[in-house]
Amino acid sequence: MKEKLKKLFAYYKPYMGLFYSDMFFAVLGAAVTLVIPLLVRYITNEVIYFDADEAKHAIFVLGAVMIGLVLLEVFCNFYIAYFGHIMGAKMEANMRSDIFGHYQKLTFAFYDNQKVGHLLSRITSDLFDISELLHHGPEDLVISIIKIVGSFIILLTVNVKLALIAFAFIPVMAVYAFYYNGKMKKAFKRNREKIADINSQIEDSLSGIRVVKSFANENVEMKKFKVGNDNFVAAKKTSYKYMGIYNSGLGAMSTLITVIVLLSGVGMMLTESIAVTDLITFLLYINNFTEPVKKLVTFTEQFQNGYSGFERFLEVLSIAPDIADEPDAVSLDEVKGEIEFKGVSFYYENEADRVLDNLNLKVAAGDYIALVGPSGVGKTTLCSLIPRFYEVKEGGIYLDGTDIRHIKLEELRNHIGIVQQDVYLFAGSIMDNIRYGRPDATDEEVVRAAKNANAHEFIISFPEGYDTDIGQRGVKLSGGQKQRLSIARVFLKNPEVLIFDEATSALDNESEKVVQQSMENLAENRTTFVIAHRLSTIRNAQRILVMTETGIAEEGTHEELIEKKGIYAGLYQMMPGASA
Repeated sequence: MKEKLKKLFAYYKPYMGLFYSDMFFAVLGAAVTLVIPLLVRYITNEVIYFDADEAKHAIFVLGAVMIGLVLLEVFCNFYIAYFGHIMGAKMEANMRSDIFGHYQKLTFAFYDNQKVGHLLSRITSDLFDISELLHHGPEDLVISIIKIVGSFIILLTVNVKLALIAFAFIPVMAVYAFYYNGKMKKAFKRNREKIADINSQIEDSLSGIRVVKSFANENVEMKKFKVGNDNFVAAKKTSYKYMGIYNSGLGAMSTLITVIVLLSGVGMMLTESIAVTDLITFLLYINNFTEPVKKLVTFTEQFQNGYSGFERFLEVLSIAPDIADEPDAVSLDEVKGEIEFKGVSFYYENEADRVLDNLNLKVAAGDYIALVGPSGVGKTTLCSLIPRFYEVKEGGIYLDGTDIRHIKLEELRNHIGIVQQDVYLFAGSIMDNIRYGRPDATDEEVVRAAKNANAHEFIISFPEGYDTDIGQRGVKLSGGQKQRLSIARVFLKNPEVLIFDEATSALDNESEKVVQQSMENLAENRTTFVIAHRLSTIRNAQRILVMTETGIAEEGTHEELIEKKGIYAGLYQMMPGASA
């Protein structure tokens, strides 16, 4: 825990000036609340017995001092609320930057086992809890201690017996507050779970709205929603019940302390063991030692939430990327594109379930290689190993004779272009999405890439042309248009090695022809790997590799493999309208 707290406090380091000033004004503000009742006591005890002129002057001076103290308290509260929150926000931003940067370094193997929603919660709700602890925690703790200890000492000097009577309620209030605060916390946690269930159900229903309407099942969806909504209301009732008990109970105890102090004080006045002015002082101080109890309870909750959030934050940061640059990784001045697999074996988690086993393959620079075969035999895996999205378990892959593990990761990937079946386009304009292939490219280069990808014509048909906003994930474009934009992106990148991962399998025949032409334009003079389910798209490949669970079962041109009458010929004959 000591090491974790050390890392937590390290986030204060760039903002120590803000932190110390925040704490200074927190202490000053707490001190002001302790001083004002003392001035009231002085006025009621001493000033009222002065001569009329002297009393007027003293009251005028003391009134001015108290107004000054109130203004000082206002400034202190504003400072800790504004600048304290700014400090918290800056630390939260630093943490968010750290975790987002770390997410960028983690590999596919990490994301294969994670849910995006959980990763997002580390960046949003967890970090908010941490920043609340870092900002409010220290000041709440200091203010509460100053107020409770200061009030206790002052009241002891006024009247020991009455001070002990007043403070006898503090442990009871603390136990009550801790107990019901815990109940409230659990209830609010259930609220969050229930609203998460509702959100999931709404997302599921709206995402499948076409299916809902096609089956005329709107009433079914409303019934499902009503169940979740009713559960949420029930959870809310429980949380509000505990909130009511918590707030009303603490409020009642604060009032009870006032009543007990008043009755005890009046009883003491009858025996002349306390002056009326001292009793007034006691009543003024009551809020000063009941309010900090609530703050301390809030602090414990903040600490639990913030510290557990920080532990989850550290969990992610402690995950080392399983693929990183070697200390002596090299840069490649010139890349031809020759790829060679030497005894490559790969498995994801269980060594017994090998996807690739002792694979040997040599691809000359500029070759056009097609990979075919049933799902699950390792076609995509083989291609994912080339840019080191996953690391080979045995053997090695060589680019122009250099083991790819010895090449700087960024440089290696800069020489490889990938077009996938599921195209990911970012929210923004067409220009921005194509430029993603090379962020420093000029507008002219972007347009040239689009023309090479057969995308220019459909782009300029939009009223806003290249500035057209394509919506989240390119929702406003057709499948073929999205695919051509992804090809334009790779044209702009201009890599020496290309990977097409079933790039046309989700398209209709007309779109497939246009995209196929774009792919062939892009593949010219580049080492190209094509994964294809539609064998018609790879008839012109220089080499076709037929993969099975045992590795590469057949190899050759389309005509050679048809003549063999083996696996490939069987797959091809199953296609509609197939002919050799």
